[in-house]
Amino acid sequence: MAKIAVNLKGPQARPADEPGDLDTNFVAEGDGWTVEEIVCSLGPRDRRFEEQHDTFVIAVVTSGTFQYHSSGADREVMMTPGSVLLGSPGQCFECGHEHGVGDRCLAFHFAADYFHTIGEGRDTRALRSFRTPKLSPVRTLSPIVTDACAALAGSRQVAFEELGVRLAAQAFQMDDSKVARSAASPAAIARITESVRSIEAHQGLDLTLVRLAKEARLSPFHFLRTFEAVTGTTPHQYIRRMRLREAAVRLCSSDTKVIDVALESGFGDVSNFNRAFRAEFGVSPTTYRLRHG
Repeated sequence: MAKIAVNLKGPQARPADEPGDLDTNFVAEGDGWTVEEIVCSLGPRDRRFEEQHDTFVIAVVTSGTFQYHSSGADREVMMTPGSVLLGSPGQCFECGHEHGVGDRCLAFHFAADYFHTIGEGRDTRALRSFRTPKLSPVRTLSPIVTDACAALAGSRQVAFEELGVRLAAQAFQMDDSKVARSAASPAAIARITESVRSIEAHQGLDLTLVRLAKEARLSPFHFLRTFEAVTGTTPHQYIRRMRLREAAVRLCSSDTKVIDVALESGFGDVSNFNRAFRAEFGVSPTTYRLRHG
């Protein structure tokens, strides 16, 4: 039987002169799998965190940003809320926070024998390592990422083994090689990190392309191209997806009317919200609440 213990602590603010830390909290475990909440308060003043994966690791980033580089990858990638980190047994990796403080992840660890049973008939035993270090925050991942966010928020009970299997199945299917190959200068990564953290902190504002580009000190075209190269999605898609995930968690954790959730999530009217929500999650907001609330 699986053990479950959810810790709701998130990234904590700290004085600038205090060193950051990495806090790992046990969440759940079963035969061949373990789930941990990772709360990081490392920042630009701290050394990069270096370690080696001893299992297959799939981690959902629920808040914050960081740079991730694993052995075998041609360059490091930027992790943002909604993206998924991939790691393989024996792979050395490092995480850097040169452009912001802290992040929070829900990390699933799979023993090799267990992991290779999830392949839906594929010859996954030939898979000794993931081809890419990252899955971008795309639509097909939204239901899974939202479940991870809801679990950490304590808004509903989550079957963690099932969630892990769904994540692994998506990792088998998705090829994010375009993002893995995309080149971005350190200056570009710094500017996009600033934009992503601004979006996360000010979701209720009118975050237009022109406004975000101006804050990043780039032309709208250059900002759009750079943002997509670094995050794997456009600014509009990223913002809408983040707002929809927040709305889905609220639908399950409160009795707020759907129209109020829509307006408070930055949608101008409930019909537009309903269409966007159905496209993202496959059901209406009301049906989603009935299933998960």
